[in-house]
Amino acid sequence: MDKISQDLARAAAATVPGRAGFDYLIVGAGFAGSVLAERLANVMGKRVLIVDKRPHIGGNAYDRYDDHGVLIHPYGPHIFHTNSEDIFQYLSQFTEWRPYQHRVLASVDGQLVPMPINLDTINKLYGLSLTSFEVEKFFESVAEKKEEIRTSEDVVVSKVGRELYNKFFRGYTRKQWDLDPSELDASVTARVPTRTNRDDRYFADKFQAMPRHGYTRMFERMLDHPNIKVMTNTDYREIVDVVPWTHMIYSGPIDAYFDCKYGKLPYRSLRFEHVNVPQEQFQPVGTVNYPNDYGYTRISEFKHITGQKHPTTSVVYEYPCAEGDPYYPVPQPQNAQLYKRYEAEAEATPNVTFVGRLATYRYYNMDQVVGQALATFKRLQQAECERAEAGLNLSAAPVGR
Repeated sequence: MDKISQDLARAAAATVPGRAGFDYLIVGAGFAGSVLAERLANVMGKRVLIVDKRPHIGGNAYDRYDDHGVLIHPYGPHIFHTNSEDIFQYLSQFTEWRPYQHRVLASVDGQLVPMPINLDTINKLYGLSLTSFEVEKFFESVAEKKEEIRTSEDVVVSKVGRELYNKFFRGYTRKQWDLDPSELDASVTARVPTRTNRDDRYFADKFQAMPRHGYTRMFERMLDHPNIKVMTNTDYREIVDVVPWTHMIYSGPIDAYFDCKYGKLPYRSLRFEHVNVPQEQFQPVGTVNYPNDYGYTRISEFKHITGQKHPTTSVVYEYPCAEGDPYYPVPQPQNAQLYKRYEAEAEATPNVTFVGRLATYRYYNMDQVVGQALATFKRLQQAECERAEAGLNLSAAPVGR
């Protein structure tokens, strides 16, 4: 037996005296997997093994201090926001919060102007002094009427016209997706609002805050339970046949689970260039977008986001790319159809629950993943109650894969 097998055997035997194995094997220690691990252990007393191929927990929301002592997000800025009081209160069990409302500027025509487009954006860009009522009329005058909104281009030009579309959206979208907005589903640009007032917040959600001590600390508290065992630097395929388990929760790429039998689901990835700058502040807000210039799409400065005080500052440049870790499902009809084939396979797979961004091929915000995980837990809990009522033996030996 190799070292991994020995470690797992000891971990399985240590969960409950006399009972080897895990009730749940959870693949992925990001939001989806961690929330489910916490609920299953704390509410139902289940024994959980959670594995992640990365060397840390937290998924893409993982944060750490860089070599200069600045708290950074290695996988790009993660800003928490939600309209759900239930989700916010759930996470509040594991962290205190620092209020933070994210603001973004866009570099357009040699100026930094608010993004999403608002009253100040138009006035500054064109040297005007319009009121909210007048800017609404301005948008109506430049908008292109569309009989049907099908693409991301349709969404924008029908609201703010062709010129603003070219200045703010077309170049950014082409860099981000390597596709023209006319080739992308309407959902991509529909996420970005257009405002007729001076509200310069990027998000308008009821709850906007950052974990006071960072995301990683929050995940550590979430997974701090004697029934939860964590293994990092571990591909689940290395251990799936080594340790007994009853039910798997899978939050990795759904196509990879099925060995890409129908073909690979397309994703866009990101390359991050982290830089420390020997000055207290680098830019006026947390993120500056570059829709038309340079190879990167945006620069984010972490101290705005975390509230940390430090004599130097650390920023990250984001370069979209085709290869690398999967970040953004490519929203095109043919990809949705391909996903449907994998979804059908998932629904027919016994003892495995698919949850999270990658497993459901959707671009979810963090709060949406938490909500999905909490809803999944309730379904698992209900299913177990129904089995118990039917008189099934829930303490049967784990079945393995």
